[in-house]
Amino acid sequence: MPTPVRPEFRPDPALDREAMTALQREIADAARFRDDLPFDPASVGRNPTVTDADSWAPAAEAPLVAGVDQAFLDDRAVSAVVVTRGDTVVERTYAVSELSIPYVPGLLAFREGGPIVDALATLESDPDLYVLDGSGRVHFRQAGIATHVGVTFDAPAVGVAKSLLCGTPEADADGRPAGWRTPIRADDGVDAPAGTVIGHAYQSRQYDSSPVINPLYVSPGHRVSAGTTVDLVAALCDGYKLPEPTRLADAYAEEAKAEIAPGGEDGDNAEDEPGDGDSVEDEPGDGNG
Repeated sequence: MPTPVRPEFRPDPALDREAMTALQREIADAARFRDDLPFDPASVGRNPTVTDADSWAPAAEAPLVAGVDQAFLDDRAVSAVVVTRGDTVVERTYAVSELSIPYVPGLLAFREGGPIVDALATLESDPDLYVLDGSGRVHFRQAGIATHVGVTFDAPAVGVAKSLLCGTPEADADGRPAGWRTPIRADDGVDAPAGTVIGHAYQSRQYDSSPVINPLYVSPGHRVSAGTTVDLVAALCDGYKLPEPTRLADAYAEEAKAEIAPGGEDGDNAEDEPGDGDSVEDEPGDGNG
């Protein structure tokens, strides 16, 4: 079971807005946006390429990757975690938590981060990498929900958002082919030196004709660089729009939600459908900060 190493960084919805933003700046200072991984990045994915027994992680010992996503029921969050090793699902779990504050742009972690920590507390395994539906360094204060979780558990974490919260892509991302990527650089809206690469726009999947699929916006949360983050996400997508662990977590969150409240309200749109990922920027649960 993962244990919070820095519990003081757990998102506290009781804080006022000034205290929340101050805590985010502390978290950003504590985050390490460089590679400090307990595994070889080439061993990640449904079909790991590392097979040499002398390398960091042979294919048979690929790292445990936790995909984290949520569904919502009125004032409750259903937070699901699916842990994979290569193409094998090792564990699934979820938690249902109350949501005590409304959504505020840039402060998503204080609404939904606590429920995610609740779900992680029910895990039996201890993941090597967390992949979250939301931002990491691509955030006004470089402290999106992936940064909160990564720093709190002192574990490698990456954020995969469906729309761009802040920063400026180096090139226009519209209509790009599968596999295309471009850096996202800090601008005046980000607490980072101008021009710093804080993430990437990555086109994980595309059709030859309409409808056009929008890119993902991926960024490091903790203990991983921006370049390695997009490589990890590319390996985990393996032909899908979303990384497989978060795609499975999204489906499991909806499955759990249906069990909790049969015939209840509709949740977020199912992932990996044509045109998916085109939700309004900066809305609750759309994969932003």
